[in-house]
Amino acid sequence: MQPVVLTTERLVLRAPTAADVDAITAACQDPEIPRWTPVPSPYTRADGEGFVSLVAQWWESDSQAVWAVFADGVLVGTVGLHHITPHDAGGQAELGYWIAAEARGKGYTVEAARAAIDWGFGELGLARIRWQAVLGNIPSARAARTLGFRFEGTLRQALTSPRGRDDGWIAGLLPSDDRAPVDWPVL
Repeated sequence: MQPVVLTTERLVLRAPTAADVDAITAACQDPEIPRWTPVPSPYTRADGEGFVSLVAQWWESDSQAVWAVFADGVLVGTVGLHHITPHDAGGQAELGYWIAAEARGKGYTVEAARAAIDWGFGELGLARIRWQAVLGNIPSARAARTLGFRFEGTLRQALTSPRGRDDGWIAGLLPSDDRAPVDWPVL
């Protein structure tokens, strides 16, 4: 599929390009990003270049849809629908995101993720979107809850990253869910 540009009231979401490598590399120096995501640490410019190249391949192969998120022309994070399964089988995907340190607390995560979710359910016809996070990632869990995800449990040693295996939380969202936040036992 061809990369799609999404816009919200405050944000523009588009596939990252070579022009974004320095901003991505700078943002990924924040230790909180590799702490909670599979982003490598230390994060080098070569990692940023590789990421941009991978995103282009993922769009082309229909396997993942990843956007760089911009507020007033400044990169504030990324959001993506990862591991997209075939659409004709009532596909599913995993929502993932990170937000740069200086952009946190402004609602960008929820705003960008909502646009990606709407696109996934609308354009891709996904039957389910899951959210997973390393156990203890309260900010990510709060965002997922705000987006209407339903907490489904804890997965033991299920999440892998360069640091090894972690326990993780999982939640799901269906197109029929009303997206109103519900109670989560971990929040």
